[in-house]
Amino acid sequence: MSKKQKTIQKEVSLSGVGIHTGNTVNMTIKPAPVNHGFAFSRIDLEGAPIIEAKAEYVVNTQRGTNLERNGVQIQTSEHVLAAAVGLDIDNLLIELDSSEPPIMDGSSKYFVEALESAGIQEQDADIEEYVVKEIISFKDEVTGSEIILMPSDEYQVTTMVDFGTKILGTQNANLEKISDFKTEIADARTFSFLHEIEMLLEHDLIKGGDLNNAIVYVDKELSAATMEKLKTAFKKDNIAVKPNGILDNLTLHWANEAARHKLLDVIGDLALVGIRIRGKVIANKPGHLINTSFAKKLAKIIKQEKRNNVPQYDLNLPPLMDIHQIMDVLPHRPPFLLIDRILELSDTHVVGMKNVTMNENFFVGHFPGSPVMPGVLQVEAMAQCGGVLVLHTVPDPENYLTYFMKMDKVKFKQKVLPGDTLTFKCELITPIRRGICHMQAYAYANGKIVAEAELMAQIARKN
Repeated sequence: MSKKQKTIQKEVSLSGVGIHTGNTVNMTIKPAPVNHGFAFSRIDLEGAPIIEAKAEYVVNTQRGTNLERNGVQIQTSEHVLAAAVGLDIDNLLIELDSSEPPIMDGSSKYFVEALESAGIQEQDADIEEYVVKEIISFKDEVTGSEIILMPSDEYQVTTMVDFGTKILGTQNANLEKISDFKTEIADARTFSFLHEIEMLLEHDLIKGGDLNNAIVYVDKELSAATMEKLKTAFKKDNIAVKPNGILDNLTLHWANEAARHKLLDVIGDLALVGIRIRGKVIANKPGHLINTSFAKKLAKIIKQEKRNNVPQYDLNLPPLMDIHQIMDVLPHRPPFLLIDRILELSDTHVVGMKNVTMNENFFVGHFPGSPVMPGVLQVEAMAQCGGVLVLHTVPDPENYLTYFMKMDKVKFKQKVLPGDTLTFKCELITPIRRGICHMQAYAYANGKIVAEAELMAQIARKN
């Protein structure tokens, strides 16, 4: 039985300190529609720009997983994303008035509590899940870090960490099922070694750090000068080292809390793949760099498999929209109407088709004796198909026109010849906002992909 997507019932807010800036951060997590995924919105910036939680936007992994799109940044995204995945949630909009979520206690605990307090509800759409069929791996030859993804009946994660220090040594952590995230992983707090803390303090990089949001392992002798710096930084009259080698004021939740937090980070970073995973992750010496490198590799594999998975449609069945119904929606007319039928239509995708015949006027000059459908017209046909999708969102489509805004990542794979039947599939990349439609489009013929592109268009009322 298929599982349904989930979001929260109502918005929920929490505030805290940003670990890097030291400023108070206000965060509001809002419900999001189906197929929205996870996204951040910087409400402190003009236009409240949105950055989708996608691996392609990772720009660096120093002291957290940091995203950037069009110059807008989100820092340390992993803890709140891990909480969402750990609660089996698919769609959220996370609004921030700063570049980073609040650090809270350095774990996912408070984000889990906030999301649960908002209530979790099913949505009227099936989840999209990537089912792992063969082993996928990524290794950093320099550090020896490695991530392996293998087939499994459900999403499982194992982390094996070796910090090369006597104080921490080797630890393992394991999550057999995602439903155990709240009790087994969510409370695991971030940690650092004393030598790292000294460097960060020296460069003023953890203005929001204190002994309540990070476990500090003392891996070197604590000098009097360092002690005074820590007292000032953490606003403490006295600081001492516990017998287990951590600075005082914290008690470990588990002996392997460090390994559990690394597991938490893996889940948060792999959320950037943008799709649920059904498989077992084994991460050896994980860190944000290898986590996100693997996420990028996996996202590309999934996109490639999806691209090569040619959809099958029974063209003998009556269409959802015939040519007359299409002309009731689109303003285009022959010879520039380039779709003949609409086969599927929802709020997030559309499937259309065109029969390519030798009677097409463009074959007269493209090319005499060797007729080939121009690539630009294939893109235009995909855009017209997407136009049906976006005009489907207004009650009076006959009063609107659709204008191209941008095309990106356009690729042509095969020639389209007279006699071919083209099938187009367009899916929203982001929800339609202010009449702007951003979609991924594919064209297929003869059981193969012939063209693909990211398209952006806007609808506007006729003058």
